[in-house]
Amino acid sequence: MQEEVKRGSQGPKSQFQTGHEAPVEHHKKPGLQEELEEKPASSQIPSDDQGYQTYKAAGKLTGKKAIITGGDSGIGRAIAILFAMEGASSLITYLPEEEKDAQETKRRVEEIGQACHCLATDLRDKKNCQNVVDTALQKLGGIDILVNNAGTQTMIDDIKDLDEAQWESTFDTNIHSIFYLSKYTLPHLKSGSTIINCASVNHYIGRPDLLDYTSTKGAIVAFTRALSNQQVKKGIRVNCVCPGPIWTPLIPATMNTEAMEQFSGTPMGRPGQPSEVATCFVFLASQDSSFISGQSLHPNGGVVVNG
Repeated sequence: MQEEVKRGSQGPKSQFQTGHEAPVEHHKKPGLQEELEEKPASSQIPSDDQGYQTYKAAGKLTGKKAIITGGDSGIGRAIAILFAMEGASSLITYLPEEEKDAQETKRRVEEIGQACHCLATDLRDKKNCQNVVDTALQKLGGIDILVNNAGTQTMIDDIKDLDEAQWESTFDTNIHSIFYLSKYTLPHLKSGSTIINCASVNHYIGRPDLLDYTSTKGAIVAFTRALSNQQVKKGIRVNCVCPGPIWTPLIPATMNTEAMEQFSGTPMGRPGQPSEVATCFVFLASQDSSFISGQSLHPNGGVVVNG
């Protein structure tokens, strides 16, 4: 299987040079993975010798069918690939301008031997969210896993400069779509099915230059806990993942130079790879996490959070 990583995960020959720092790149929003100078890892995770090794699958999701929003690149692509390695087929959603990245995800999933259906759509419209569910039922024949990963952010330093339209659009993308997709998917889930939402470390920190984004991520955690308490009696588990700094196309497409220079500031001294986050989604989607619901996993490089 083709993989993007060419250098080590840590140390002087790391792909993240000078103290394991992510490179400063700037790209047009929403960001394309194929345009990144340093390619994120989708199917490899760091090894003991500071290099990379291919993720070792164990058939944890054999026969499962998943919806993965934002599945074209970054964390979403890694989830689709690792799910495929574990035996799951998927429907991925993305924006029309991300079609090229989406087709690469599809190619890599199909290379593994699983189906990957692509649907370009804007999740800010609840009608499109219903179409995602209908399309998944048609293409996959059912739904076992819903991964709400799609999200957006825009840096604004002060609330006085935060346009109301941006605030509303961020909420429509990051949390309202999760409500609609969960509502429309749940009638088709059964005992053993899972919903996994992607939040962030930022709402625990209270990042000031991402006020709208940070607010939506806090809402996701609260939504996850409440929905879990609703659905757990049906055997449906709802959890979320709260990543720290992860090297994805969204970062150079939305962050300024100063923010990117600070991007690697974790106790581990480096940002994470999408593959390292995707392993959390595999765990939460599988029966390995059979006694876990309403919880948040924190792949954040050692950052201490409360909550």
